[in-house]
Amino acid sequence: MKNKYRILKIVVTVIILGLLLSFSLKRFGNQQITDSKISVKMSEKTPVYFVDEKDIREIVKKENPSGKVGELNIPSLEKKINALPAVDSANVYLNLNGKLNLDIKQRVPVFRLNKDGKDFYVDEKGIEFPISRTYSHPCMLVTGNIQPDEYEKLAELVEKIDKDDFSKKYFIGISKYKDSYNLLTSEGNYRVEIGDLDNIDFKVKGFKTFVEKYLVYQDPQKYSMVSVKYQNQIVTTLNPYFKENDSLLKAGKLELAKAPSLTAIAKKTDAKPKIAELKKTSSTKPKESTKPKTQAKEKKKTEKKTQAPVPSKPKPKSKVKIE
Repeated sequence: MKNKYRILKIVVTVIILGLLLSFSLKRFGNQQITDSKISVKMSEKTPVYFVDEKDIREIVKKENPSGKVGELNIPSLEKKINALPAVDSANVYLNLNGKLNLDIKQRVPVFRLNKDGKDFYVDEKGIEFPISRTYSHPCMLVTGNIQPDEYEKLAELVEKIDKDDFSKKYFIGISKYKDSYNLLTSEGNYRVEIGDLDNIDFKVKGFKTFVEKYLVYQDPQKYSMVSVKYQNQIVTTLNPYFKENDSLLKAGKLELAKAPSLTAIAKKTDAKPKIAELKKTSSTKPKESTKPKTQAKEKKKTEKKTQAPVPSKPKPKSKVKIE
């Protein structure tokens, strides 16, 4: 019985609401939607001005030329506003007093991308939308051939840079060359190579340590690149146009000149077996020579002819072995 009463209460309330709505529509159906009865609210956290309130009011007038409340197609108007590139979402509804409310949430750009000579914005969801002629939002500039599937990770990187005071002070832009990302700095002409978009926190911490413990005591013009893409190491590249680097660069060239080239090493390895062959041939020559044998025979012949008593001398062992 209790369930039946509950169902009856729900049905009665629905019927009452329906009657009230129909009554209000009949009452306000013929009323005109004036500018004072149109309320446009921008509900984004970060203030942006890509969509102008005047443009929204013009769209309302185009969708409802008669201006009557009863002839307004709310779903069609909502769809029209959502189709704007800079609009993230739109909610359109009427109050019981005939007031039209439009709650609009605009897209907030995370970075501005320059790709193939064209500029456009990308929001935190990785969605592209065109730049405005009347408004420019301050955000990170990104250049290079970046694919749409990289937008979300790149947006995360930009948000991390904006939240960190150190990173926000040093990094003013991002560029991509081939498959490697580089952070452009505000001090000096050097760039920070980070490689891919993985382990960003660890890479930024490594650069921060390098700056605080070493780069603070150096001229920022000394380097053209600081690479932190390798694990547990930082690689720096000297700036060839910095005068103080001339001595270091000359010393490096001299060391490279002293180092044996690959061709010289290859020649040495080819020459070694030839020397060994020569040694073998020279060591075999004494065995082929028959001079010791002929000398022994001549001595025997002279001993037989003279037959003179000659004091016996111990013959060398080497001659005894020769036959």
